[in-house]
Amino acid sequence: MKALHPLADLAGRILIGLMFVLAGLNKLGNMEGTADYMAGAGVPGQLAILVVITELGFGLLLLAGFLTRLMAFLLGGFTVIAALMFHFDPGNQMEMILFMKNMAIAGGLGIIFANGAGPLSVDGLRRR
Repeated sequence: MKALHPLADLAGRILIGLMFVLAGLNKLGNMEGTADYMAGAGVPGQLAILVVITELGFGLLLLAGFLTRLMAFLLGGFTVIAALMFHFDPGNQMEMILFMKNMAIAGGLGIIFANGAGPLSVDGLRRR
């Protein structure tokens, strides 16, 4: 089983990182809509570009396994903040499902933060 750990590390990083990359690309392709959505939640729409940079840039670094612990920490914090700002609505079952999804993602990022990227990563190559 231990032989599968490097593949599990890689698969987990790809699945979580890809979600951020695709979300960032989607927002980049619809900056006006993203800014409007954020403004509707009381967040200045001008921050949309920072959200895109965070999701796309940090997501790509996580995918590559470069500065992995830092990226997992930052994306985890970003995800918890987004969950609280945009999805925490105990009276709305769908928003609470989205809130819990974000919290689960933050939990996965916490595991990556605790364990690092594994050998199949840029960080792993740099250690050798």
